[in-house]
Amino acid sequence: MKRARLQAATLGGSPDEVEQAFYEALRHGDLEQLMACWAEEDEVVCIHPGGQRLIGAGAIRAGFEALFANGSVQVSPERVRKINALASAVHHLVERITVLTPQGEQMVWVTATNVYQQTPQGWRMVAHHASPASTQESTELQLKPTVLH
Repeated sequence: MKRARLQAATLGGSPDEVEQAFYEALRHGDLEQLMACWAEEDEVVCIHPGGQRLIGAGAIRAGFEALFANGSVQVSPERVRKINALASAVHHLVERITVLTPQGEQMVWVTATNVYQQTPQGWRMVAHHASPASTQESTELQLKPTVLH
């Protein structure tokens, strides 16, 4: 399944498939799969929560190498909203990240925007911008169920 997602991201797929491959790569600490999701453009950009703006594939790769030096990122995208156009797609979502602290596992909430563009190689990510959720948002997210039955 991992190879199928990487292949979908590598060969084009859809914005949804590229996003799925991106988050799978984060959960597995797979730098090559993660970078296969990005466009080969000089102006691609990534901003980690509280971090500086990383411009270009080299800077983005270095940023994720540093992140993966501490292990994979246990992240789940939730509450995804999408805006689709002919050659671009914008997904805004909430990332639920599980972090291990001295007190045990804790949930951290991050709001993120992912921008995808149709390129000659297929759909690719051109921007990922993530910010810590506000205290109010974090409280609301913890209180609201993610699945309704």
